[in-house]
Amino acid sequence: MSPPAILQDAPVASDCSITQSQPLTTQMHVKPEYKSGHPALAYVDEEAESPPKFSDPYEERAYLKHRLAIAFRVFAQFGLAEGVAGHITLRDPVDPTSFWVNPFGTHFSLIRDEDLIRVDHDGKVVEGGKNKRLNYAAYAIHAEIHKARPDVLCAAHSHSLYGRAMCATGRTLDMLTQDFCVFYNDHVLYNSFAGLVLAPEEGKAIVKCLGNKKAALLGNHGILTAGQTIEATVAWFVLFERCCQIQLVADAAASGRGVPLVTIGDEEAKATWEAVGTKGNGYFQGLPLFQVAEREFGERSLLGRGTAAA
Repeated sequence: MSPPAILQDAPVASDCSITQSQPLTTQMHVKPEYKSGHPALAYVDEEAESPPKFSDPYEERAYLKHRLAIAFRVFAQFGLAEGVAGHITLRDPVDPTSFWVNPFGTHFSLIRDEDLIRVDHDGKVVEGGKNKRLNYAAYAIHAEIHKARPDVLCAAHSHSLYGRAMCATGRTLDMLTQDFCVFYNDHVLYNSFAGLVLAPEEGKAIVKCLGNKKAALLGNHGILTAGQTIEATVAWFVLFERCCQIQLVADAAASGRGVPLVTIGDEEAKATWEAVGTKGNGYFQGLPLFQVAEREFGERSLLGRGTAAA
């Protein structure tokens, strides 16, 4: 009996990257109903794939205040509360020349609908809960954002751990992974730290640097996101913080090995941004965060959906 034939292993390529001759499949080449994040592909409990619309601005105010209270709970869950620093603001649908914000000195995990305070663009507290103290830095930054960016419903800033570390490097993010591409050509570095932001001029300078982008690294300070929905603003903040963490870890690993980081090319990053970086995708990505916060904290701790505005 003859010995079995020895099968030669097929040659194995040492580099598995796509060559120039191979077509690149991106979201642009996929049918709309099969694109990533298409609402028909996932069941979302008690939520639509886009924000609800209201004919009554007072009903809209009550709904948005409730969502803002949940946003603070999300920040608390992710450890984004640092002492009394940090704020999330919401443009008021009844009076767009004012915004809702957390009262100074109340922990994010304890904020309810009724605790929020409304501030006009002159820095006056118009209405709100028992604690009507205003963090003036919140006014100096956020009032300028809401005045300059009518497209922005919500803006968020806190002194998060990895955000602050990244803000000390004097650089923006590299496009290291798919998630980073949410911020491709969509974040900036404001590298002019001048102490506490207490002057409107400093807020204007930050807003000028931010331009029409969704996120900013405030040098030696912290990170900031702005969006057309509360959910997108929160989702982008949580992701921005995580990207800062990954950037710092990747930088350290590359430095230790003495090799450069492998980054995503511009064409691929742009295509990925178009798939995951838009305002609609931001809203969709934020929904699970809000679902978990509502379930874990419970409606009673948030004052209940639909409660009339103060």
